[in-house]
Amino acid sequence: MSVVVGYQSTPEGAAALSTARDTARSRGTRLVVVVSERADRVDAERARARDEDLARVAADLAGAGVDHEVRVLEGAGDVADDLVHVAEDTAATLVVIGLRRRSPTGKLVLGANAQRVLLDAPCPVLAVKPDPTLS
Repeated sequence: MSVVVGYQSTPEGAAALSTARDTARSRGTRLVVVVSERADRVDAERARARDEDLARVAADLAGAGVDHEVRVLEGAGDVADDLVHVAEDTAATLVVIGLRRRSPTGKLVLGANAQRVLLDAPCPVLAVKPDPTLS
């Protein structure tokens, strides 16, 4: 069993990671951090920056005493499919995703990836937003 979190190095990603970390720790379950990227968008510099960021994430999780795994999925970059597959693969009890603030028009329709995760995940999905006072 696990808690799965979709992570990017953004305020939304940090909010999702923080919530997922706290939830996994309180439940005493493994946290699986998923980074999904399109292979055609990952150059050497971007991969280096991502790996440095993920090393900090892993160190913070270890320091917090959270059993964790980081999965970097390079391929088609279909975030929703990647999160759903990892949730299925790890018998997730929760998927955590970050949401970004949308324009007035964008508020009418939830982002396509978030909607697909909500509909297709094999477990409950928690969507979080970053604290606006920290931006």
